[in-house]
Amino acid sequence: MEQEYVIENANSFEPKQVFECGQCFRWNEETDGSYTGVFGKNVLNVKKEANNIYIKGICDGDIKEICTEYFDLNRDYEEIKEKLSKVDENVATSIAYGSGIRLLNQDLWETLISFIISANNNIPRIKKIIERLSKEYGSPIEWGENIYYTFPSVGQLRNVTVEEFREAGLGFRDKYVADAVRKVVSKEANLEDMYKIESTEILRQKLMEFNGVGEKVADCVLLFSNLKRLDSFPVDVWVRRVMGELYFPGIEEKNIDKKEIQNLAKEKYKNLAGIAQQYLFYWKREA
Repeated sequence: MEQEYVIENANSFEPKQVFECGQCFRWNEETDGSYTGVFGKNVLNVKKEANNIYIKGICDGDIKEICTEYFDLNRDYEEIKEKLSKVDENVATSIAYGSGIRLLNQDLWETLISFIISANNNIPRIKKIIERLSKEYGSPIEWGENIYYTFPSVGQLRNVTVEEFREAGLGFRDKYVADAVRKVVSKEANLEDMYKIESTEILRQKLMEFNGVGEKVADCVLLFSNLKRLDSFPVDVWVRRVMGELYFPGIEEKNIDKKEIQNLAKEKYKNLAGIAQQYLFYWKREA
């Protein structure tokens, strides 16, 4: 049964900025400007009118509780923006540009596999691969006249071969995804135990035990999944570019050490480095 939920006076929630800031791959814009997405066993449509967010769809539970968790509604982004804006003028400018960004609490398994697929890839292609995997191996959800598909669980992928992953368009990433499935099925890796690890650095190293997970992918999983380590600062081409222009003038982009960028981010943005990263990333890529 369809459910509805309204978030009133949503000052820090712009659907376009949330769904197109690089953190997720299963949200798509509709002709009316709203966005429809699949996460968990839920299919939701999100639309902003005036300063209210209107959400409707099929939910695996109470829509308010699900939205509160997934959209991180208990976190005060107005307070965060005020704090980060005081760091320096550059961050303040980026926040003004992407003031409606908020970080989603995404399923750890889906986020891990999605960002393994993202390596040396572009967003349209990543979205197509994930959609193909979901349609082939996930579970159907009917809503209105459409059928949507959940992201496949570990169990649904356990018998998929490397060749079948390749046929789904994964390319060289096929063996990495197959190996991640094998590690979780065999309990060589335990995703649930990761929530118990306090140190972000130890957690990063745990994630990097998965083949195909380097520092950047690990940092994305730390930040964009429901592990929600806000001190994580993923450095991709856009972040390297914007940080280079703002804080390393006169040095060629390729010569800027990623560790230097991350150390600077930690020094400047403290435990909100990940949120600062999203404002800077979106500003540089879109503006």
